[in-house]
Amino acid sequence: MSTDSLLEVQNLHVSLPSLAGDVHILKGIDLSVKKGEAIGLTGPSGSGKSTLLMTLAGLELPSAGSVVMNGHCLSDMDEDALARFRQTNIGIVFQSFHLIPTLTAFENVTLPLELAGMDKDYLEKAETALANVGLAHRLDHYPGQLSGGEQQRVALARAVVAQPPVLLADEPTGNLDQSNGSQIMDLIFGLKESLGVTLIMVTHDMSLAQRCDRIIPLRDGMIDVG
Repeated sequence: MSTDSLLEVQNLHVSLPSLAGDVHILKGIDLSVKKGEAIGLTGPSGSGKSTLLMTLAGLELPSAGSVVMNGHCLSDMDEDALARFRQTNIGIVFQSFHLIPTLTAFENVTLPLELAGMDKDYLEKAETALANVGLAHRLDHYPGQLSGGEQQRVALARAVVAQPPVLLADEPTGNLDQSNGSQIMDLIFGLKESLGVTLIMVTHDMSLAQRCDRIIPLRDGMIDVG
């Protein structure tokens, strides 16, 4: 892996079994991403965008090929090692927020720090993360008391609170109206710059993809070279 490369994907295949035979979702993806780069993954539904993102997160296992992030090959790790690696290296923002409804906004953000055994200033880090997304006044509110835009802000704060080098976003504005979606994307790109993270985002919205440094179009499980 080159010195300025944070992520190297080589000949990545993902197949799932079915009654009719294996379904090939990713078919030989090769991708190199530099530190601090913003990548937009685009393509029609079923092209493999979200599967690629989940494989980069170590949440989907490749059938063949490799994902090397920060010098670590994800395929060489067992489930526990992958979980520990994600805690400090990867933040994920999902379309559906995935907040724990019985925890407050503050508790949702502190949870990954507690699981990672962060030092005693983790409470301050969580407060800062929520303040950075404009929710300093919503610390004690539960997800059900927050709007969709506010819930996605909490999810974003949770994703970056440990200051991971990589932020993965899967259709982060998909469940939001245009105004809230625009605000979330401004926050994501603002945090990318201030924290220096590498951003890899799945989106159907070309106006969002065009804010990235590079657009990687996928079609039928492969990078579409046009």
